[in-house]
Amino acid sequence: MALLSGVALFLFGMSLMGDGLKKVAGDKLELILYKLTSTPIKGVLLGAAVTAVIQSSSATTVMVVGFVNSGMMKVAQAIGIIMGANIGTSITGWILCLSYIEGSNGIAQLLSTATISAVVSIVGILFKTVSKKSTHKSVGDIMLGFSILMVGMQSMSGAVSPLKENEHFVNMLTMFSNPIMGILVGILFTAVLQSASASIGILQALSVTGAVSFATAFPITLGIGVGAACPVLLSSIGTNKNGKRTALIYLMNDLFGMIAWAFIFYLANAIVHFEFLDKTMTPITIAMLNTVFRLATVVVLFPFIKWIEKLVFTLVKDSEEDREDQADFDLLEERFLNYPALAIRQSYTAASGMVKKARKNIQRAIGLFDDYNDDRYNKILEKENLIDKYEDKVGSYLMQLTGRDMTENQSKHVSILLHTISDFERLGDHAVNLSRSANELYERKISFSDEAVYELEVLTGAVREILDLTVRSFSEENVHIALQVEPLRELIGVLCNELKSRHITRLKNGKCEMKQGFAFNNILTEFDRIGAHCSNVAVALLEIDAEDFDTHEHQKSIREMNNELYTTLYETYENKYNINKYKKWRKNK
Repeated sequence: MALLSGVALFLFGMSLMGDGLKKVAGDKLELILYKLTSTPIKGVLLGAAVTAVIQSSSATTVMVVGFVNSGMMKVAQAIGIIMGANIGTSITGWILCLSYIEGSNGIAQLLSTATISAVVSIVGILFKTVSKKSTHKSVGDIMLGFSILMVGMQSMSGAVSPLKENEHFVNMLTMFSNPIMGILVGILFTAVLQSASASIGILQALSVTGAVSFATAFPITLGIGVGAACPVLLSSIGTNKNGKRTALIYLMNDLFGMIAWAFIFYLANAIVHFEFLDKTMTPITIAMLNTVFRLATVVVLFPFIKWIEKLVFTLVKDSEEDREDQADFDLLEERFLNYPALAIRQSYTAASGMVKKARKNIQRAIGLFDDYNDDRYNKILEKENLIDKYEDKVGSYLMQLTGRDMTENQSKHVSILLHTISDFERLGDHAVNLSRSANELYERKISFSDEAVYELEVLTGAVREILDLTVRSFSEENVHIALQVEPLRELIGVLCNELKSRHITRLKNGKCEMKQGFAFNNILTEFDRIGAHCSNVAVALLEIDAEDFDTHEHQKSIREMNNELYTTLYETYENKYNINKYKKWRKNK
């Protein structure tokens, strides 16, 4: 119980100290990681420095997984940071050595662990309770965390110290000198604690018994690195493929290091028979072993960064859809910026890929209402990040283009494209909103009445068609198809208003409950806004085609310019999406 309470205090102290350090640093650590990783060596140094500060290689790597997942950082940049994080995490072992400073009198007593912990905790609690600044409170957390960590280490050491006389305990530790047993124990123990630093700390605590030899400590240290990959692998659940690749790099870095050094060391030992295997380890020698192992691993693997990148891309392969996405981004070559006509054409092609992704995501979201599935729900969220990436890439490319010499017509194209990709991005947002509505219906087990289901089915058909018309008109730059969008958009608006009124009537009559009413209304609002964004895209195409087109009066202009066509189309859509055929639908069903 004393040992377990020491472990609990140690873990809590380390967590409190790490959280305090992150709060004091604010967003600076993230910005440093993001901006200053242009070369692998910079990545290694920064990864080591940041991890030494926040005391957790897992936290650093989880941060990097987030960067790669969002597209802010490339997989190649992440490899160096992860290697550095593995070095930085060994600093904790050296800090823990302070907990073994003892003194009996004079200056030695002032430098003892008990004195240091007491002074730091007193200053920390003053910062925490007296100061009103959040930064000072975070510094107090750091100090309190450090003190609790030290007390935890002392508690662990005190609990296991009597075991040095226990023959069974000594024999158990001797079992771990078997390389396979030692590595497995290191992996399993660290996987449970989810912290390499914690595992090293416990190994240091056990070493005070004098029963931990180099032969025992070495394989356990090898296994600890691999076990620490568990929280990182868990953080990659739900990320895109690049996020998963980044988490895999963390595992591979320690796995390759474990295999390589285990093979080299035990092969050499079979030939030379090292005499230091029975050497008794101390907290300091364990900290040194951990640091040397991690440094050596990075030195050996550093020249193979490109090969590691290729390997993770082989293990986590891109699908045809992923390659298609990348092909759109590859179109936006900087050298084309000197040729505006070509650059605009490339931007159109990439934007076409964007609107197709947005349409597909809305279709996925609509499908969730009939057949909810967590995988499809997560897919929608993943693709929303991709659509945002499209807006960033295409938008940045077009903004660069605005600084070049262009004709008036080319400038007009660029301006309209910038507005259009904003509409595409908003379509992606509405897909997410719809998927969340579907998730809420599923989680709360809400179902609509048959009449409401029928009405949504009719409206969904109209939304699907307006999306298809929008994608076709933009991708083909077809003005004739664009003219068909506004009449359908107007009908969708009319249908949404009518369906809201009908649902209110059902609520009053007790056919539906209030919770259904909110959900139904949210879906109608999303459908109405989807129609509005589709209309904006169609108007943009018409504006490009017409020399003197007035965007502020676009709907009115379309109706006046194409009165007969507009009326005909509206009536056609009205007949096609008639919401007054419920009885017939019910009978067929």
